[in-house]
Amino acid sequence: MRDALVAAAFQLFLERGYEQTTVDDIVALAGVGRRSFFRYFPSKEDVVFPDHERCLADMTAFLAESGEDDEPVRRVCDAARLVLRMYAENPAFSVQRYRLTKKVPGLRTYELSVVWRYERALAEYLRVRFAGRRDGILRADVIAAAVVAAHNNALRSWLRSDGEGDSEAAVDHALGYVQSAFGTAPARRVSGGPEDVVVVVARRDAPLWRVVQEIEPELGRN
Repeated sequence: MRDALVAAAFQLFLERGYEQTTVDDIVALAGVGRRSFFRYFPSKEDVVFPDHERCLADMTAFLAESGEDDEPVRRVCDAARLVLRMYAENPAFSVQRYRLTKKVPGLRTYELSVVWRYERALAEYLRVRFAGRRDGILRADVIAAAVVAAHNNALRSWLRSDGEGDSEAAVDHALGYVQSAFGTAPARRVSGGPEDVVVVVARRDAPLWRVVQEIEPELGRN
């Protein structure tokens, strides 16, 4: 029934336009009652984005399953790829929705609110991972915003091409910028006697301040 409602809605959106289509029109075409519609979708806007709640739940669960050994920037980049996979599951529908959203300001506003929820999920995970570090909250928020911006840049480029090309390669390329700018392998403490040795793996071109930032939490441990 959920899929039937989405199909009916988009058929009418294409035929009549989004603003001219009512919930009553959608349920009539789908052959169900208004109560059935609102059991699945709180509003007409929600029927345009039927999978985002599930994807947000999947992302939140993915981040919650992270371990201490997971490099945090790589982890949030991998979490963003879950959104890409949702779009790539049905390219025709995703392109259709993209075109509709561009035409309807209200849908664009709704989409921005959804994007903000993804960004908050990433930032909350990073805030925990960077807790206790200098500018940890700032760093978490900046990286989360960068991940979303890079992902959406590649995603929208793919949608503008009518879903042609390798979407995963495009997103990987975009997220690579984020990992190059912010990602650093975590410092590891090696016990070798009375004095411990902290080993840091960093890019050759990593600025000194970033290397020091990674070492500081380790040196502060007893």
